Amino acid sequence: MKEENILDSEIRVIGGNQKPPQTPFPWRLFAIIVGVITVIGLIVWWQWPEASDKPDEPGLFEQEQPIAQPHPLVNWFASIDTIRTIGTVTKDISINDIPLRVYAPLNSTPHLEIGYKIADNRESSILFFQAADVRADNGKIVGAFVLHGKPLSWGLSKRGYCAIINGEVTVGVADNSPLFEKATNENGDFFRQYPLVDNGKLVESELKSKAIRRALCDVEGHIVVVETQTIESMHDFAHALIDIGTSNAIYLVGSSSAMGWSMDAYGNGTKMGLWDPRKIKNISFIVWAK
Repeated sequence: MKEENILDSEIRVIGGNQKPPQTPFPWRLFAIIVGVITVIGLIVWWQWPEASDKPDEPGLFEQEQPIAQPHPLVNWFASIDTIRTIGTVTKDISINDIPLRVYAPLNSTPHLEIGYKIADNRESSILFFQAADVRADNGKIVGAFVLHGKPLSWGLSKRGYCAIINGEVTVGVADNSPLFEKATNENGDFFRQYPLVDNGKLVESELKSKAIRRALCDVEGHIVVVETQTIESMHDFAHALIDIGTSNAIYLVGSSSAMGWSMDAYGNGTKMGLWDPRKIKNISFIVWAK
């Protein structure tokens, strides 16, 4: 065989028709990528219906404001504000399954009385209920009490108070109220009772039993008496008072035996409770009179 001389500068190609070796396709990596994409797609598909159900968030100038619901007495107050006669109007409503009766005295003068002579004064009275509590041992009034400018009792037994000064009734909750001194100086009236509602917030009571409940309430600037028609706890009663729009409320002597009187605009009177002249000597009443 003849040898061929190949210079160093030459490159000899053998088998010029052969293809260069090729890198094999990365099937394993491809399968991994496809799997990851499939999983991501399934997650997005699974979450999409929930996300699509969510409402669009309102814009800055499209914020929705809650619609204020008027309390159930607002239209009633609007109607009785135009009545010029003297008497008591009542309204029966049900709040949280608690039947309530609301008493609103019209065009009358409020004041306090002790040992009220019901037989002699009921015809001139529009409305009255027992006000402050009395002690069981000696029959004396519990807590601070001013009658027509004269202090008859002192002490902070209960944080709720009612002041009647120049014919204006103020109901509130405070440890110390300057209205005690003001009632003393201006021939007014003042008494204390259990607080029920303080600036629209419920005040828990130490009384845990159930009974007929009564309260002196400030509802939209109207002073009314609210009475339950069934026996209720103080907590449920106070909650119902808030739901009718009460801003401040204090308790009045409750139970079915507590004495009361209501006269309508036609002169028809309704007697409430057990009237016992033997027990009336030290009983205090909040009275609206002609």
